[in-house]
Amino acid sequence: MEKKGKVMMMWVLFLGLVLSSCCFSGCFAAEQNRNKQTKSTTALFPLDRIGSSVVFPIRGNVYPDGYYYVALTIGNPPKPYFLDIDTGSDLTWLQCDAPCVRCNKAPHPPFRPNKNSLVSCSEPICAALHVMDDDNYKCEDPHDQCDYEVEYADQALSLGVLVRDAFPLRFTNGSIVIPRLGFGCGYDQHVPNPTASKTDGVLGLGNGDSSIVSQLRKLGLTRNVIGHCISGRGGGFLFFGDALVPSSGVVWTPMSRSSSADKHYSPGPAELVYGTKPTGVKGLLVIFDTGSTYTYFNLQAYQALISSVRKDLTKMPLKVVDDNALPVCWKGTKPFKSIQDVKKYFTPVTLSFGKKARFVIPPEAYLIITSNGNVCLGILNGSEVGLENLNIIGGIVMMKICFRHTQPTWAS
Repeated sequence: MEKKGKVMMMWVLFLGLVLSSCCFSGCFAAEQNRNKQTKSTTALFPLDRIGSSVVFPIRGNVYPDGYYYVALTIGNPPKPYFLDIDTGSDLTWLQCDAPCVRCNKAPHPPFRPNKNSLVSCSEPICAALHVMDDDNYKCEDPHDQCDYEVEYADQALSLGVLVRDAFPLRFTNGSIVIPRLGFGCGYDQHVPNPTASKTDGVLGLGNGDSSIVSQLRKLGLTRNVIGHCISGRGGGFLFFGDALVPSSGVVWTPMSRSSSADKHYSPGPAELVYGTKPTGVKGLLVIFDTGSTYTYFNLQAYQALISSVRKDLTKMPLKVVDDNALPVCWKGTKPFKSIQDVKKYFTPVTLSFGKKARFVIPPEAYLIITSNGNVCLGILNGSEVGLENLNIIGGIVMMKICFRHTQPTWAS
């Protein structure tokens, strides 16, 4: 699900990122606002007693599903729900019968909240959610409920209220904790192309105070770290907390403090390199967003990439072909069965963040094989979906990640 909220709703400074070759050849871990950990409120569940990580199996794939999701149990009694993973937005929400004004067909029945679970507009979590869109937000009546509205780049929209309910969590040390966390109860969903969804809502993993990860940190349950390892064949795992961050083979690099990037997980401005040759495109604002299936470059970077790829393929046994899957595709002398059949014809793409860090994107991390046996480019023109100068690193690229840095910025 391509999310406008991921682009517009990240407001707290992100200070650290871990990128490494984890269990499924792709791992992304992040520590959000690390300096704030020392200022958090007294832990309700001491870290040394509970343990600091919880793990969720990931389901889904880039193609043909187009998203990754996890199963969480919510409520009392707890019931399962499938949530789309999104590091680009803060709010976690699921469809609710509150009652349903407009709900889509989903894997599970809508969540049914009770009246005592409503979050008041005077609560900090409500202010944290609304200040992202309105610096002058004010709760007129503390007895009023906290309403929300989130819009996505594909024109999808969710309307609802904030509620608080039980989230049973099993930690890596075997402990089970049941915190009450705030989330969106969506009773009105607008979808441009309504079809049966494979998820019940969205798991917002942004670094704002309304995100699930930030709430867990404030309760003293986990460090402000998220990570995921995704397989190129689909699946993988997601974790909260720092207990699973490898002690070696991981590079930390600081996140950008610029005013144009402080809403997002961004290592700062980058230069686009094709193979070993600079394309001349510099100063790219790059953000990481698991909620975006594909990767998007701005117009200048996209045109430079397309020009380089086409020049590279002039003597290769590939021909341009129309395929409904993606805008730019090629066919071979016979249908391709896997990326391994075709990756030798393509060249790695690198985003260079100054002299200390390089983000290498191998061909298998930006190509897909369609059901027609064609190979298609999974890097798209962001200007066609209103992203302007933003460059989004989506799920397709995060399957194969390589980040290089001369030394850690700080110890984990």
